[in-house]
Amino acid sequence: MSENTQSPRKPRVAVVFGGRSSEHAISVVTAGAVLRAIDRTKYDVLPIGITKDGRWALTADAPERMAIADRALPNVTDLTESGHGGVVLSVDPANREVVYTEPGSVPKALGEVDVVFPMLHGPYGEDGTLQGLLELSGVPYVGAGVLASAVGQDKEYMKRVFTSFGLPVGPYEVIRPREWGRTPDGDGGVAARKKIVEFAAEHGWPLFVKPARGGSSMGITKVDDLSGLDEAIEEARRHDPKILVESLLRGREIECGVLEFEDGPRASVPAEIPPVTDHDFYDFEAKYIDSASGIVPAPIGDEATAEVQRLAVAAYEAVSCEGLVRADFFLTEDGEFVINEINTMPGFTPISMYPRMWQESGVSYPELVDRLIQAALTRSTGLR
Repeated sequence: MSENTQSPRKPRVAVVFGGRSSEHAISVVTAGAVLRAIDRTKYDVLPIGITKDGRWALTADAPERMAIADRALPNVTDLTESGHGGVVLSVDPANREVVYTEPGSVPKALGEVDVVFPMLHGPYGEDGTLQGLLELSGVPYVGAGVLASAVGQDKEYMKRVFTSFGLPVGPYEVIRPREWGRTPDGDGGVAARKKIVEFAAEHGWPLFVKPARGGSSMGITKVDDLSGLDEAIEEARRHDPKILVESLLRGREIECGVLEFEDGPRASVPAEIPPVTDHDFYDFEAKYIDSASGIVPAPIGDEATAEVQRLAVAAYEAVSCEGLVRADFFLTEDGEFVINEINTMPGFTPISMYPRMWQESGVSYPELVDRLIQAALTRSTGLR
C-alpha cells in the first residue's frame, strides 16, 4: 500500500439547533444531549446554532453550556463565536460545502457536510421549512421529509390525515386568524366565540386552547368556562394565529416511540405520563423545569401495549414519516386509544420520553443517535 494512501474521512454531521420558534431553548437543550452522545471516533461534528432572529451562527461545541441550569433556559446567542458572523449552506446540490462569513472578512470554507441532524422544534425548523432548504441543497438529513414535517407540525391537518386513515382522534375545532376579528373582514371574534360555545355545549367544559402549530405545551390553556376563553385564545395566538380547541379526554396519557430500522419502522415499549399534582396538565414547566417523570414501560398490559404500538406505527406510516416519531395517545376510560398528536422531532433532553422508551426497549442513547444518522446517510434527497 502506498505511504500516501489516506483512510476515508469520517462522515461530517452538522447539528443544527435553536431557531426562531418559542421552543428555541428546548432545541438547545436537545442538541446538547445529542452532541454528548455522538461518537466522535465515527463522525466529525459541526454545531450550527440558529439565533432567535434567524441568523445561522457557528457555535461552541460545548454541551455542558446547553442545559437548563437553575431554571434558566439556554440561548444560541450565548454559544456563538461571533455576534456578526454567519454560516451559509450552499443550495447547489453539487456543493455541500459550508461557508462562514464575517463582515469585512474573506469567507472561510468550513468543509463539506454529509448529513444534517436538525434538532429544531416548532415552526421554522420542524415544520418542513428547513427540510425544504436541505432538499434544495441535496444534503441528507435526519427525520421526516417536507410533507411529513409540515403535517406533523400542523395539528389540524395532522388530525385530518389520521381521520382519513381510520385512526381515532378526539373532538376538536379550528379557529383561523380571520375568525378572531383582527382582519378588515373580521367580526370581532363573535363567530369564533359562537363556534366554541356550541362546541362546548356538545362536548362539555373544560376545553384546551392551543396553538395549531406549536409544541412543548407552549401557549396551551385549560379553560373551565366562558370567562377564561378570550385570554386563552390571545395566549395561544401569541404563538400562532391559527388555534385549535379540543375537548377534555378523560383517561391515561400514553406515549410510544417509533424508530426506523433496516426492515422498517418499529415501536418502542410505551410510557405513561402520570397525573401531575402541581400543574393543571402536562405543561412546559412540568416537562422541562419540574422534571415530571413518566413511567416506562407503561403498566397497561400486553394487549393494550400491542395495540398502542400498532397505532403508533400506523400514524408514522399515515403521515409518511422517516427516521423517528413520538406518538401521543389517551387511553380512555372505556379502554380505547385516541391519538392526540405525533412529534416528528421529539425532545432528546436527558428527561425526554422518546430516548427513555427506547432505552427500555434495548436501544441505548448513543445507539439511538447513531441509528438516526446512519438511516439519514443511506437515504437520498428528492422524490423517494
